[in-house]
Amino acid sequence: MGGHRNGASTSRARWVKDSLPFLVLAGIVAVVVSLDQLSKAWVVAWLPEGHWWSPWSGEAAEIFRITHITNSGAAFGLFPNQGSFFILIAIIVVIAIVLYYRRLPAEDWLIRVSLGLQLGGAIGNLIDRLRFGYVIDFIDISFWPVFNLADASITVGVLLIIYQLWRMERAKAQSERARVDEEVRS
Repeated sequence: MGGHRNGASTSRARWVKDSLPFLVLAGIVAVVVSLDQLSKAWVVAWLPEGHWWSPWSGEAAEIFRITHITNSGAAFGLFPNQGSFFILIAIIVVIAIVLYYRRLPAEDWLIRVSLGLQLGGAIGNLIDRLRFGYVIDFIDISFWPVFNLADASITVGVLLIIYQLWRMERAKAQSERARVDEEVRS
């Protein structure tokens, strides 16, 4: 009996170990998609398209406000009215992220988080395109095009990957310098 229990325990431990990265991915995606869709629903329910609102007055309201707009194009309104193309691209990106995620070593947690943020953002905007034929944008910072939480999630995910690649390159360069220094000393 003890051996059976041990085998089941080992099997369960392996399942948890193998499943944990995907549970983390699913959790990040669920949070991003939920916040994105809830925030967009709030904007649609409370703010007519083309109108804006700010919790501040005066100059602060000019810098940051909530502005309800729709975007049938890519980021920053580029390539408008290409909905079918962007739906296809989003589906390809979602598949590519999931396939790449499966190949990542367990210790690449920062890359895993960044891919979760990007996947959640891609799915959030894909939901809009499938439901409405456009994406709902509403975060309006005066010096930047209007965007949404899905866009912000994608951007943060990309920045995290850039940061991690920089860290890896820096560690590689330091290791190489240490190796050369060791050779010189020998």
